[in-house]
Amino acid sequence: MKKQHSFNSNVNLKTEFIAGMTSFFAISYIIIVNPIILKDAGIPASLSVFATIFSSALGCLLMYFIANAPVIITPGMGVNAFFTYTLVQSMKFTWQQALAVSAVSGLLYLIVAFTPLSRLFADAIPASLKHGITAGIGMFLVVLGLEKAQLIRSGGQRSLLALGDLSSPLVLLALFCLILTLVLYLRKVPGGFVIGIVVTSILAFILRLDTKAASSTSLSMLGSYGKLLFQTDFDGIFTVKFLVAVFSMTMILVFESMGLLQGLLGDSSNFQRAYRANALSAFCSSFMGTSPTVAAAESASGIESGGRTGLTSLTAGIMFLLSLFFIPLLSYVPDAAIAPVILITGALMMEQIGQVDLTDFSEWFPAFLIIVLIPLTGSISTGLAFGFVAYPVAKLAAGQKKDLSKTLVVLAGLFLLQLIGSALI
Repeated sequence: MKKQHSFNSNVNLKTEFIAGMTSFFAISYIIIVNPIILKDAGIPASLSVFATIFSSALGCLLMYFIANAPVIITPGMGVNAFFTYTLVQSMKFTWQQALAVSAVSGLLYLIVAFTPLSRLFADAIPASLKHGITAGIGMFLVVLGLEKAQLIRSGGQRSLLALGDLSSPLVLLALFCLILTLVLYLRKVPGGFVIGIVVTSILAFILRLDTKAASSTSLSMLGSYGKLLFQTDFDGIFTVKFLVAVFSMTMILVFESMGLLQGLLGDSSNFQRAYRANALSAFCSSFMGTSPTVAAAESASGIESGGRTGLTSLTAGIMFLLSLFFIPLLSYVPDAAIAPVILITGALMMEQIGQVDLTDFSEWFPAFLIIVLIPLTGSISTGLAFGFVAYPVAKLAAGQKKDLSKTLVVLAGLFLLQLIGSALI
C-alpha cells in the first residue's frame, strides 16, 4: 500500500485476471469471518453469508463500472465490529435498527462522496487522525481475535484481562492456526488466510473437537435469504441515541474509506470515482442485510500482482459469486480457525502507526487516544470522539493554531456533542 502505482491504459488481460484471483483469495476469508461477527449481533450466519457474498460482488462490479480501479469492496473488518459490538451489544439496538443506522450513514456517505465535501474533508482532516482510526480499529480486532482464540479472558477482580488456558485443546488449535497462517502470510503464499482456515478446520474435524462451528449453510438456503433483504427498522430515527450512532458510523465510513483508498490508489485522479463507488456500495449493503462495505486493504495484493484496472475487481466479483457453490463447507469452520485471521488483519491495520509523526506530540497524542480508547472501551465511536476533540486542544496548547482548519474545529465540536449525547443516553 505504500508504493505509488500508475493506472495506465496498457492492460494485460492475463495479468488483470491473475491479480483479481489473487485479491479474491486474499480477502475470501471475509465470507467466513463476517457472518461469524454479525452472528453476535443476532443475524443468522447461515443467511448473512449470502449477504456477504452478494454485497461483495456488487461492490466489485460498482468499482469496475464507475471507477475502473483494481480495488475490492467487501463488508469491512472493523465496521462489522462496530455494527455488532457497539451498535447492538453496547447501545442495545436490534440488528434491524443497526441496519437502519447503516443505511442513513451510507446515505450521508453518498452525499459526502458526490459533493465537494469529500475533497474538503480529505484536505482538512490531519493524516495522523486518519492513520489513528485505522490503527485503533486494528487494535480492536486484535483483542477480538485473541478473545475468539480463547488466548485471553476476563481477569476478574485481579486484572482487566488474563491469559487463557494454554492446556485447552481449542486454544492449542488456535495457536497452531496462528503459527501456520503467519508463516503462510510472511512467505507471501496466495490465499494464505484461506489455507490456514481450511487446514485448521480439517484438523479440528479429525480430532473431533467441540469447535462450535459458526453455521450450517447450504445453497438450498438461498431461498431464505429474502428474510434479510430490506429489514431496516427506522423506529426511533429521531432519537438522540440513533443520531449519535449515525454520526459515529458516518465518520468511520467517510474517513476510514478515505484513508484506505488513498493508500491503495497512487493515481489521485481516480480517487474521486473510487470513493463514489465505495459510497454507493456501502449504502446498498444495509438493504442487503450486512454491515457496510469498504475498500479491502487486501486489494494491495492484487495491485502488487500487476492489477491496474477494474478488470481486477470484476474478476474478484465473479469469484465471489462462484463461491456460492462452496458455502456448505462453512459448517466445519471453528472459531479457532477464524481468530488468527482476525488477529493478523488487526495487526496489519496497526501498521498505520508508522505513518504518524511520533516526534510531534501534538500530532501523536490525539491519534494515541484513538488507538488505545477504541479497544479499551470496546467502542470505536468513543475512540474517534476523544481523538478528534483532543486534536484542536493539543494544537492550541502547542501554539500551532495554523494547523487547525475551520472544518476540523466544527467536526471536533460535533464529536464533543456526541460524547455529551452518549452520556445522556
